Amino acid sequence: MSRSRVRRPQAQINAPVFFISAGVILAFVCLGALFTEQAATFFSAVQGSIVAGFGWFYIAVVAGFLIFTFFLMLSRYGDVKLGPDDAEPDYSYLSWFAMLFSAGMGIGLMFFGVAEPIYHYMDPPVGEGNTLAAARQAMIITFFHWGLHAWAIYIVVGLALAYFAFRRGLPLTIRSALYPLIGARIHGPIGHAADIFAVFGTMFGVATSLGLGVLQVNAGLEYLFGLPANVGVQLALIAVITGLATVSVMLGLDAGIRRLSELNIILAVLLLGFVLTAGPTVFLLQALMQNTGAYLDDVVRLTFRMYAYEPNEWLGSWTLFYWGWWIAWSPFVGMFIARISRGRTIREFVLGVLFVPVLFTFLWMTVFGNTALWMQLNGIAPIGQVVADNMPVALFALLEALPLSTITSVIATLLVVTFFVTSADSGALVIDMITSGGAEEPPVWQRIFWAISAGVVAAVLLVAGGLQALQTAAIASALPFSVIMVLVCYGLLRALQLERMHPLERLHIAPPSPARQAVGSSWQRRLSLIMHFHDREEVVRFLNDTARPALEEVAAQIRQRGLEAQVEPTSDQVQITVMPHLKNEFRYRICMRSHRIPTFAFPELAPMEGKERRHYRAEVYLSDGPQHYEVTGYTREQVINDFLARYEEYMQIVQTGQV
Repeated sequence: MSRSRVRRPQAQINAPVFFISAGVILAFVCLGALFTEQAATFFSAVQGSIVAGFGWFYIAVVAGFLIFTFFLMLSRYGDVKLGPDDAEPDYSYLSWFAMLFSAGMGIGLMFFGVAEPIYHYMDPPVGEGNTLAAARQAMIITFFHWGLHAWAIYIVVGLALAYFAFRRGLPLTIRSALYPLIGARIHGPIGHAADIFAVFGTMFGVATSLGLGVLQVNAGLEYLFGLPANVGVQLALIAVITGLATVSVMLGLDAGIRRLSELNIILAVLLLGFVLTAGPTVFLLQALMQNTGAYLDDVVRLTFRMYAYEPNEWLGSWTLFYWGWWIAWSPFVGMFIARISRGRTIREFVLGVLFVPVLFTFLWMTVFGNTALWMQLNGIAPIGQVVADNMPVALFALLEALPLSTITSVIATLLVVTFFVTSADSGALVIDMITSGGAEEPPVWQRIFWAISAGVVAAVLLVAGGLQALQTAAIASALPFSVIMVLVCYGLLRALQLERMHPLERLHIAPPSPARQAVGSSWQRRLSLIMHFHDREEVVRFLNDTARPALEEVAAQIRQRGLEAQVEPTSDQVQITVMPHLKNEFRYRICMRSHRIPTFAFPELAPMEGKERRHYRAEVYLSDGPQHYEVTGYTREQVINDFLARYEEYMQIVQTGQV
């Protein structure tokens, strides 16, 4: 290939993660499909064993995640940016909040919004059911399951991904959060294992949501058109809706997920507003205030309640199922909120993600849950009996008791379908990014593969045990990943502590000026580089034709002097690591980063067809993060000089015992 040609970025596959994950999931599908009865028995035994032996662990780690998020929000680390210090948020508060609404729990809100409060009212974990006290307690428990704890779990993963990807320049995968603990070994078997468990959790978390969604779609079609509710129909629905998700995958993010997410929000707000106005409006507003206050009053007691003195199966069927489901979902939701949160501070991130979606969820649960309780208590509709007989029908039983029931039932069914499609599509994208080593634009065929896989896994779980199998899959797949999340918390905290103890700051060594490294350039050339906005092809060509050969030349010289050095090029960066696999390794990385063109400075560069114009920079990152300058346009000799200046500073720190 000639130097004048642009080398196109090539799709990557992290082979160990992709093939091991795909192989284990394929084996699960085959065994579940061939040995259905045995699989059902196995799922029941697994759930019982986990609840009995590890229920305390789930309760402890989820409580720890909530405490950890509050600590980060209130500590000095709250001012740290998720990106370079001068980074600005990619989205306004309004857009950011709107996207947070679309994350996380769509199908679950539809499925459990009516069913869960009624279930707890009729069969509370402790005490007598079908009483006013049971009704009040039912809403507190529902808030507990869908409140701060769920979003604290998402924050742990999302914050770690955003910090290590945007501030430290590491791949957007779970393994990156372990870097402060194991260093370069994140690129080996330990890192592969972390990503594989993230794939398993995401796959079974998405499959659980898809299974719940298809149960409710089937219930809606039975109500509207008399379609029978059975496994055969549910498998056909999974096939059809997975096909729609595959089409959404092929259309891409803008034409697929984005438009469906916008439709989700519109339909959800319309349905919420209708039930609020058509139902007992004043009672619902009063209940929202009382439910929130009661939840805040009881949240600590509920957080640590294990029902140790009154053992029952309720804890495993509800609280532990939710904790497992949220943990399994966390790579998916965490990666989504990480990608939209670049430029926010840690305090902004925690405040926004912890409270904005929770307030919307509380409103949703109050409107649907308290309307159902009001109907049950006043004898308007026998929703309790419906929940006992067929939980997925509960939402449609509520809508039937309100005006325009046919229209609202159609909207509800359509909403579940669109949530189904976006969950399958988005989940496939996240798994694809993990199995592609953190690539932001993984190949479409891989996303199609994972979207179809999610549908097949959901089908097998339904056939092998229905709702109990879905619950078991969520709880079991979350167990190993919850251990990884504990390590992620420690890794993030360690990285933040090290950031506040920067060795160069302790030694008062000024970082080198980029201008100093450009010795030999005429002032006219330097001015041209300052004022020029590079496109993607220019930066790719610089990485391939200048930066990579320069660092390979340096690595060869280092190896001749008895030290180990390796150069790792990818489609958007090139990195040299000196003394890899040791605690005091030195990393120098040149990464391609995109930025919005500042139109206030160049008003003639108007956006084309409503799209932002972006420019690209080859920016320098060291082991401790971004250095806030670019080297695009440097000669090979200047790149070598820049590396040597940074390596010389590093050696001063090592020789004085500061690392």
